[in-house]
Order: sequence, then structure tokens, then C-alpha cells
Amino acid sequence: MQCNYKDQFDSLDKHTQWGIDFLERYAKFVKERIEIEQNYAKQLRNLVKKYCPKRSSKDEEPRFTSCIAFFNILNELNDYAGQREVVAEEMAHRVYGELMRYAHDLKTERKMHLQEGRKAQQYLDMCWKQMDNSKKKFERECREAEKAQQSYERLDNDTNATKADVEKAKQQLNLRTHMADENKNEYAAQLQNFNGEQHKHFYVVIPQIYKQLQEMDERRTVKLSECYRGFADSERKVIPIISKCLEGMILAAKSVDERRDSQMVVDSFKSGFEPPGDFPFEDYSQHIYRTISDGTISASKQEGGKMDAKTTVGKAKGKLWLFGKKPKPQSPPLTPTSLFTSSTPNGSQFLTFSIEPVHYCMNEIKTGKPRIPSFRSLKRGWSVKMGPALEDFSHLPPEQRRKKLQQRIDELNRELQKESDQKEALNKMKDVYEKNPQMGDPGSLQPKLAETMNNIDRLRMEIHKNEAWLSEVEGKTGGRGDRRHSSDINHLVTQGRESPEGSYTDDANQEVRGPPQQHGHHSEFDDEFEDDDPLPAIGHCKAIYPFDGHNEGTLAMKEGEVLYIIEEDKGDGWTRARRQNGEEGYVPTTYIDVTLEKNSKGAVTYI
Repeated sequence: MQCNYKDQFDSLDKHTQWGIDFLERYAKFVKERIEIEQNYAKQLRNLVKKYCPKRSSKDEEPRFTSCIAFFNILNELNDYAGQREVVAEEMAHRVYGELMRYAHDLKTERKMHLQEGRKAQQYLDMCWKQMDNSKKKFERECREAEKAQQSYERLDNDTNATKADVEKAKQQLNLRTHMADENKNEYAAQLQNFNGEQHKHFYVVIPQIYKQLQEMDERRTVKLSECYRGFADSERKVIPIISKCLEGMILAAKSVDERRDSQMVVDSFKSGFEPPGDFPFEDYSQHIYRTISDGTISASKQEGGKMDAKTTVGKAKGKLWLFGKKPKPQSPPLTPTSLFTSSTPNGSQFLTFSIEPVHYCMNEIKTGKPRIPSFRSLKRGWSVKMGPALEDFSHLPPEQRRKKLQQRIDELNRELQKESDQKEALNKMKDVYEKNPQMGDPGSLQPKLAETMNNIDRLRMEIHKNEAWLSEVEGKTGGRGDRRHSSDINHLVTQGRESPEGSYTDDANQEVRGPPQQHGHHSEFDDEFEDDDPLPAIGHCKAIYPFDGHNEGTLAMKEGEVLYIIEEDKGDGWTRARRQNGEEGYVPTTYIDVTLEKNSKGAVTYI
């Protein structure tokens, strides 16, 4: 029975050790789950950070509903990652930490109970050994007493034995008998003591130890159950918040408005201009028929005292130098015959004193500007050439210019509000210093206050200047439709009096062969750069809208005017053009209709 007891005690020892190992294994599982949650939250936050825009300026802020919805989803996902971190923290505090503390306490308690069991077993073994020793001693003394009795009986029956030997054997027998009785009493006492200790051991001590081990193991099982529940509760607590995050994502998806996004695109890219009118039919065959019928080109010019407007445009197209360099225009002497002559059908010439040529020459003398030494330099650094002219965005179309000016005014107003708030704060601080000199010197704030006042004055001047430009743009935009309508009405009439050289006459029956060449103060520039060959024309263009060309390097043009293209748009919104008289400059690409020749060098696109 004692061996069975030892076997069961060892079994309980192994079982309790297995329970602690299982507890630590589950704690390790929870720790790895916490690491997974932390890494998952970290990766989600990195993902959100990767796809969140870096808003360096106001222009990059999302405006479309689809973009705003995506950024709202990113915010909700960031909150979702935060909830995963909450789950990891809750598991670490409520489950893993509690498990590790309980495992330590459980090991200490188990060790104590096992030590008590071993002490009880050792004490019982000691009692058993004492009882066994007394038993063996009693048994030995009994055998000695039996030997002494046998020796006494043998000597007593022996006639040859002396009385002294018999008496000595009798005394030995009495001694052994007395020692056997004492060992018997000792054995009986030890046996009674052992039986009592054994009864106490098996019915009191060991059951108490087993009971404590059982309670310990049951508490371990209960603790595991609580940790299982806490493991699930850690995530169940954040489910409502996660549900709100998912609902926020769904609401963000529902907030996408395709019509609003389309309207924003329309509002962002619309120029505010009306579409151009229909192109008139240009009859190139009339020139051939008249040549065949009259035999001379001069006869086709004057038929019935009237010229067809389409014929002039057709001849204008033929005078463009599209496949090479335009020959330098020769400067004829300023004589009435060369300037104001016209031919009759019979070949004779007569003087016509028209007002328009004289007016043209006077305007050229009054408004003429020195020629730029070389227009090739404008190809490089056009934005630098513009200089201060770009401040009012005059290089942009009216609608885009209005938006840019309005955006700048809004930014200036925000800066003005900041400066005003800073001024108010400085004044309050100054009042505090004046009332409590120990807190600071009021005079130390005067330089900063003066600087703030200067900034406020400067911002107000900037706002006033930009508002003036904005008023000018809005006024022009308001009248654009009327001017465009009137220009469309006169389109056919103007086109009939037009030539590639840009000359006009009041009478459609007359044709001026070319505008007078510039002389006077321009001649010194012409002579100085006479060796600088002009760039070859790669196409031609027709002005859709008028352009003033006040900035340096630009070329003024009238609506419907035909110009040569010597350099196409490089992506900055400007095209380099040339008049027939050699004047060159840049014109807005959106203001012209460009036709590039495929066979010309540098012409690769059709705009």
C-alpha cells in the first residue's frame, strides 16, 4: 500500500507540473497573438501613411468626392489600426500579464505542497524504521532467551553439571527473558506509535495535501477559463468601434458623387470662351477660271470693279513661305507711287490717296518699338523674359487668370488675418507689461509690433492691387461674349480684306500689296543685325481672338490675322510667330488656330 501511495504521489507531481506547463504554453500563445496584433496595427498605419497625401500646398488638396472618400477611408483604417493596438494592450495586460503572475504563484504553491507531502512521507518512514528496529530487536532477544532456556534445561538435566553452572545458566535465562520483555514492550510502543502516525498520515496529512493540490489545479483550470474569456473580451470590446470604422468606410463610399466630380472638372478646365464660328468656304477655283477666261492675273483682280473676299484669302495662303526661309524684305523708298499705287485691267497705274496707309505709317512711327536683337534667345528662359509681367497672370486666359487672382487674394486675406491676430496678441501683451512691469519691458515689443504693422500695410496693398486686377478681368470676361459676337458678325467682311502680310483696306475692290516697311529709328537695328538670318517658317496660324501684346517679347495680333509659325509651343502655352514684315514675337497658343506643315523641319504635330 505504501508503494501504491508513492506511485500516486509521483503521478500527482507529474500532473501538476503538466498543468503549469500547459498554462505557460497558453501564455506563450497569447504573447505571439499580441505580437501579431501589434505588427498588424503597425503595418496598417504604415499603409495609411504611405497613401495619405503630403499636402504641401493648397492646390494639392483633394477636391473630388472620390478622393475625399478615399482619404476618409484611410482615416477610418487608421482608427481601425488603433483598435488593433487596443486589443494587443488589453491582451497583454489582462491575459498575458495575469497568466505570467499566476504561473509564478502556482509554481511556488505547488512546491510548498510537494515539500509538505515529502516531509510527511519522510516522517512516516522514520516511524516505520523505529518500529521495525524495535521489532527486530525484540525478535533477536526472544531468540536469545530461547537459547538461554534451552541451555538452562540442558544443564539442569545433566547430572554431571555443577550447581554453579546451573545457577549461572538460570541467571542468564532470567536476564534474557527480562530483556525480551523490555524489547517486547518497546516494540509494542513503537508499533502503536507507527500505527497512529500511519493512520494520521493516510487519513489526515496526505488527504489534506492532496486536497490542496486538487484546489490548486482547479484554480489553475478556472484561471485558464478566465483568460480564455478575457482573450475573447479583449476583441469583443472594440467590435463596436471597429463597426463604426467600417460604417464610416461605407458612408465614405456612399458619399462619392460622380456628377459633382464631373462638374468640378468642367469648372476647373472651362476657359469661359465661346466656341469659334464656322470656317467659310474658300473657293480656290475662281482664280483658275478667271485666268483661263481673261488670260492675265491682273484682269482677275478687277472684274466688274469688285473683288471676291475669298479670292484674297486664297492668294494670301499662297504667299506663305512654308518650306524654307522667307527672303528678307527689301525696303523700297517711301514714294507715293510705291506706297499708294494700284493697277487697272489694262496695266496702267494711278495714284490712290487712301487714308489707311497714311494712318498705318503714322501709327508705326508713334507706337514702334525697337526690335529685339535676336528672337532666338526667347526660346530659352521665356518665363525669365516675362519678369514682372507674370505677377498679374496676364499670360493666362481670362478665366484661368481670374481663378489664379482669386486664389492669391484668398491666401493674402488669410495671411492678413494671421498678422492681425498677432498684432492683437502683441497689444494685449504690451498692456500686461505696462500694468505689471516686473513681467517684462513693454518697449521690447515695439520692434515686433512695428514689423507686424508693416506686414499688415503691405498685405493690404497687395490685396488691393490683386482686387483691381480681378475687377479688370471680371469686366473683360463679362464683355467677352458681346465682343465675340460682334467679331463673328464681321468675320466674313474682315476676311475678305485680309492678307498674310496683315494689310487691310477700306474698300474690298482695292488691294494693298503689303504694308510699308519700317524705317526711321528701326533702321539702325536692322543694319546692326542684318546678318542674323530669321528662323524658317514651319507653318501658319490664324488668330481666333485679339491679343494686345504689351509685354516685352510678345506680338500683338488682331482677330482673323494670319501669321507665320517659326517655333511651336514647348508646353508653356506660347507659340512664336512672325508677320510678313519680319516682326517676331510670342502669342498665346490658345488664342490661335495653328497649322504645321509635316514636311517642314520641326513640325511634328497638328494643333
